[in-house]
Amino acid sequence: MNARKIDSQEQFEELLKQDSFLLVKHSLTCPISGAAFSEYERFVKENEAINTAYLAVQEARPLSSYIADKFNIRHESPQAILFKNGEPVWNASHSRITNESLTKAVQ
Repeated sequence: MNARKIDSQEQFEELLKQDSFLLVKHSLTCPISGAAFSEYERFVKENEAINTAYLAVQEARPLSSYIADKFNIRHESPQAILFKNGEPVWNASHSRITNESLTKAVQ
């Protein structure tokens, strides 16, 4: 899997410098988040050229809050956010995070 786990604001800011990337916020304790993360993992395997990263909310709460505040996107977990040119252009949460929805978002 080419997804990389991030946990710092510095890592996130580096990702923002890229043309586009998909970020997933994942809760380690929520079954809905677990199901969404499985969909995300499937998406990553089928789309290896897509730049993607994820964070575990319990391990990176300050980063999760920073992203929500910086872009005025209400924090949810699980949550997927597609960034292009340093700005969020799409986001989804909970059961709306599927391999199909992620694939459509990046096309």
